Amino acid sequence: MPELPEVETTRRGLEPHCVGHRLQCLRVREPRLRWHVPATDPARVAGARIHSLDRRGKYLLFRLEAGTTIILHLGMSGHMRVVGPGQALNTHDHVDFELDTGELLRFNDPRRFGSLHITEDPPEQHPLLFRLGPEPLGDEFSGQYLHHIAAKRRVGIKNLIMDSHVVAGVGNIYATEALYRAGIHPKRPAGRIARQRYDRLVGCIRAVLAEAIEAGGTTLRDFSGADGVPGYFQQTLHAYGRGGMPCVCCGRSLREIRLAQRTTVYCPRCQR
Repeated sequence: MPELPEVETTRRGLEPHCVGHRLQCLRVREPRLRWHVPATDPARVAGARIHSLDRRGKYLLFRLEAGTTIILHLGMSGHMRVVGPGQALNTHDHVDFELDTGELLRFNDPRRFGSLHITEDPPEQHPLLFRLGPEPLGDEFSGQYLHHIAAKRRVGIKNLIMDSHVVAGVGNIYATEALYRAGIHPKRPAGRIARQRYDRLVGCIRAVLAEAIEAGGTTLRDFSGADGVPGYFQQTLHAYGRGGMPCVCCGRSLREIRLAQRTTVYCPRCQR
């Protein structure tokens, strides 16, 4: 599914096309997304100017005039792309943001696990957002913070950093890569990791996410950026998807296990 770098890549791709322009029409062809989109919602934003396009965790926030915000989640397999007027529809093209420039921001979601919500309240207070943890690339996320959260907790460290209430947007791919770089076993109890190792882990999380954003995200099956071009960070993955292959550091075969229904790859020698 699209993770934080893919969502940020999408945000950066869409931003120059929509910010400062009016949303002439929000056309919802398929309201049966993860949560049903009410038939009255599109009329609430018609004609409004888009002041900014932000990201919170894996959510895109289209901030409109008068304080209204469209909150969009790409779901398991969704993506957005910029298309010209009259562009033929593809299967699973469920929503169009029709701009005053004639361009369309088109949301495609084969599995319909994405969601679209409109709120007049501050989006930070929305039920989907208000319990999210700090942004992993923000100042609030630090080794000290993570060490404090983890104190006396027996949950495995990978499950902890994938908990959006602890830190927003660190998904399976990047949690796997960051733990590999930090040399921490994914099943190690979070409460049994020293503060210094948390400092290193936070640095690795930041580095992996920043590199993935710079590379345009990771394309494994479904993701492409707003211009339709896939991301290329997958070419530098050292752990995720490499079960049974040699570790680039020690040469030992990487092991693949399942944690919380997610594929996890680690090096039994380098990670402890």
